[in-house]
Amino acid sequence: MSFLEIRNLRKKIGNVEVLKGIDIELEKGGFLVLVGPSGCGKSTLLNAIAGLLPLTSGDIVIDGQVVNDLHPSQRDIAMVFQSYALYPNMTVEENIAFALEMRGVPKDERAAAVKVAAKTLQIEHLLTRRPSQLSGGQRQRVAMGRALVRKPRVFLFDEPLSNLDAKLRVEVRAEIKSLHQNTHATIVYVTHDQIEAMTLATKIVVLKEGTVQQIGTPAEIYNLPANLFVADFMGSPAMNMLDGKVVGSGSEARIALFGDQNITVPVPPTVAAGALSEGQSVLLGLRPEAITDTSLLDPQARSIAEIEAPVIMTEPTGSDTFVTAELGAKHFTARTRAEVSCQPGERFRFAFNLDKAVVFDPQSGLRL
Repeated sequence: MSFLEIRNLRKKIGNVEVLKGIDIELEKGGFLVLVGPSGCGKSTLLNAIAGLLPLTSGDIVIDGQVVNDLHPSQRDIAMVFQSYALYPNMTVEENIAFALEMRGVPKDERAAAVKVAAKTLQIEHLLTRRPSQLSGGQRQRVAMGRALVRKPRVFLFDEPLSNLDAKLRVEVRAEIKSLHQNTHATIVYVTHDQIEAMTLATKIVVLKEGTVQQIGTPAEIYNLPANLFVADFMGSPAMNMLDGKVVGSGSEARIALFGDQNITVPVPPTVAAGALSEGQSVLLGLRPEAITDTSLLDPQARSIAEIEAPVIMTEPTGSDTFVTAELGAKHFTARTRAEVSCQPGERFRFAFNLDKAVVFDPQSGLRL
């Protein structure tokens, strides 16, 4: 049974409908990440769950209880903001204990709860300091401790890492994941960072202009995007999109890339039987790691196509090299071995792992 349910939620601000019929379910102990570009409605949805914004229509249900008309303080939700929202005149210990003090929790119980939260987040040595004496990462851990100590039904995180530098983001992200694994808390987390979404979530919701584009596990979102928007938004570098046309039919059907009968590949196994018809225009989607040098062929792959193409650019990253090549007057990006030997202007033989390919309708944008 779902622990958090969002049923046909709609929110208008003025004459603009910001959320357009959102339906989401999350199991108890799940980690739900709302991801999408700026202005897609993810923070509005989080604030609606928290009770900070009234709904236009729809229901929010927590543990079987409809909470639409409950004040934020009655929803048993803890929110962690990107701005930390710490009291500057209080010590770390006082900041963490403040919500418990407001609830009338006895002093010895507050002290014990703060000690447990501080140990979980490894900030025991900071309890006597004030926020001005802390780094950004330490402040964020204190904000998390203040939420954790309350033991709420649901934790809400609103882009908590956006104010941190790259190294700190990685560290605090790992701490949030560890917190979830150790406490089995139910978490709803907003970010525009796809790496955060992929590494933290048990379930991802991709939003665009107030509508849900896809809901699924990180693997489903990444490997089987529902449409061109999800395919392009999730993944860095983005999924390669190669123009194609179906030639032949039935078991003999193949996809001619850029309409060239001399460059054909098998129909990927991800495409349902009968979904394609002869002469149909399609887009063949392949992640960069599904296009590589022939020495890295997956021995388990069932469908491989080898294609030679001129190299446009190479980008060494240390562990890998991204190679941009040209095919049919359009570019694609491959992920190859770090020590691969190819230079701009040379022709290089690429292996396309079609087990990892997906096919889209260029008109509707939907995956076939």
